[in-house]
Amino acid sequence: MAKKQFKAESKRLMELMIHSIYTHREIFLRELISNASDAIDKLAYLALTDDSVQLKRGQMKVTLTPDRAARTLTVSDNGIGMTQEELERNLGTIAKSGSLQFKQEMDRKQAADIIGQFGVGFYSAFMVADQVTVLTRRQGEPDAWRWQSEGADGYTIAPAQRDEVGTDVILHLKEDTEEESYSQYLDTGRLQELVKKYSDYIRHPIRMVVEQRRMKEKPADAGEDYQPEWESVAEEQTINSMVPLWQRPRSKVKQEEYDRFYQDKFLDWQAPLATITTSSEGTVTFKALLFVPAATPFDFYTREYEKGLQLYSSGVLIMDKCADLLPDCFRFVKGVVDSPDFSLNISREMLQHTRQLQIIAAALEKKIKNELLKLLQDNRERYEKFWDAFGLQLKYGVVEQYGAKKELLRDLLLFHTSKGDKLITLKEYVQRMAEGQPFLYYVSAQSVEQAARLPQVERIADQGYEILYLTQEVDEFVVQALSEVEGKQLKSVADPDALPETDGEKAAQEEQEAQAKPVLDFVKETLGDKIHAARLSRILKSAPVCMSADGPMSLEMEKYFSKLENGGGMKAQRVLELNAQSAPYAALKAALDSGDRDKASKYVQILYHQALLLAGLPIDDPAAYTELVCGLMV
Repeated sequence: MAKKQFKAESKRLMELMIHSIYTHREIFLRELISNASDAIDKLAYLALTDDSVQLKRGQMKVTLTPDRAARTLTVSDNGIGMTQEELERNLGTIAKSGSLQFKQEMDRKQAADIIGQFGVGFYSAFMVADQVTVLTRRQGEPDAWRWQSEGADGYTIAPAQRDEVGTDVILHLKEDTEEESYSQYLDTGRLQELVKKYSDYIRHPIRMVVEQRRMKEKPADAGEDYQPEWESVAEEQTINSMVPLWQRPRSKVKQEEYDRFYQDKFLDWQAPLATITTSSEGTVTFKALLFVPAATPFDFYTREYEKGLQLYSSGVLIMDKCADLLPDCFRFVKGVVDSPDFSLNISREMLQHTRQLQIIAAALEKKIKNELLKLLQDNRERYEKFWDAFGLQLKYGVVEQYGAKKELLRDLLLFHTSKGDKLITLKEYVQRMAEGQPFLYYVSAQSVEQAARLPQVERIADQGYEILYLTQEVDEFVVQALSEVEGKQLKSVADPDALPETDGEKAAQEEQEAQAKPVLDFVKETLGDKIHAARLSRILKSAPVCMSADGPMSLEMEKYFSKLENGGGMKAQRVLELNAQSAPYAALKAALDSGDRDKASKYVQILYHQALLLAGLPIDDPAAYTELVCGLMV
């Protein structure tokens, strides 16, 4: 029996496949089970068109048989089997897939769902085995055949004996090394774990003999002092669930089942905050079962956190975290997507970027938003709990990609305001705007309490206008990205034109500024490069001083960039604003008019540091400022 050589430079291809294509060796079991499932599907399809095929309904199965003594693991099926020619064609050439050829040849109107689209999955067996034997008999053929190989050096095909139609793939496992334990694949517990992980939803039963401990029956003549006895019993069991939860109609599944599924699969001790089911048939067919966690994962805002949905193709786990199915703004969502329409690459571990994938991702994005909006409208308390956990992520989503997702996320945002303790949406703000209110007003601060006491707020609040309180670092970037809501511009209360002025008011302001020029020039001269400019304020009502900024960068943005490793040099153009109607301004002017420049300089320093404190900006020399204030008391 002469050994035959693999075709298509298979030695090199097999080496690449074993060492590079698959990330984890354990994946071999998923591939072999998927091939066995395909073989059963092919036989079922053939039975539809060939009356001579006697399909044993209810008896079709995949069987796992570990043998520690022989150091073999056998994956068996009672599917369609292969002829000698098919063995040669399918296993003699790496990357030649019988499943793919069958799918191409079958009637497109038939709903046969074949997983193996490339012919390398079988060869993953060589990652764990030093010899692989395939014993197979084709449906309708009297003869069986044995294919055997020890790797890239070639294979043999010879006649064999198999009583029934189907295929056995027999793996003689490699010896254990310090780096890898191959004996684990002979342990029934480990095999059950791998089936649960990768092949739990294969639609055919996966059977294996499992040893269990159970109590012996109590003898009829046993007395009152009888002690229960236990025995080990080996019996064949189905070790996969077969029907995925997401394939069942939502009306047939209790919420408790969804909760238990989520907690078991994604290792969360809490039930999900929201459960989302969706499906589509047409251009792309898929089903999805998604969950919104009730709390922020401990590593959510770290580099180690990986977003993504579990990706299944016809019940087989293809990727544990497919990041391309979720936008970053919804990276907190967990769940599964199952579709027969994915275009897979040869490893089944990575997806090619396909139109189908993009269509599914777009559909999921829209569905997630709609479900969150529904939660916002129907259960405000529950939505606010979600907002506490993931509201910050939605804000980041508005800012990312130059505001590409702002239309998607705008209606989901919540803010504190100057009217009431409850969070409101931007849409709700617009609906209750005062008559004649020109803008949507906002102010930035470190807390709601601090925002309410800022001097810039006073003149806007006195008009009866509601003010959004921005208390997170990202908020300033959010309002800049949004720019406007329903045609109304977002405007900082610190903008000089936050309230429209009449021509008379503008003329009076200009006259006052001209008179104050000597004072303002002295302030700028005293502070030098610490400020960009000094001016009389149009935004203060009773407070004497505040700090604002000219240009696109606000003070809040400066604070944000100062915390970044490479952003500390970015500074806003600080403007010291003085209230000409306040007593401190009058004291400063009087000192300057009297020629006491030393006292006037101290007043300027005090006003400057007060403005820094109000803005939440750091003081360069707290000790010097303390001495300055205490000196005025002497």
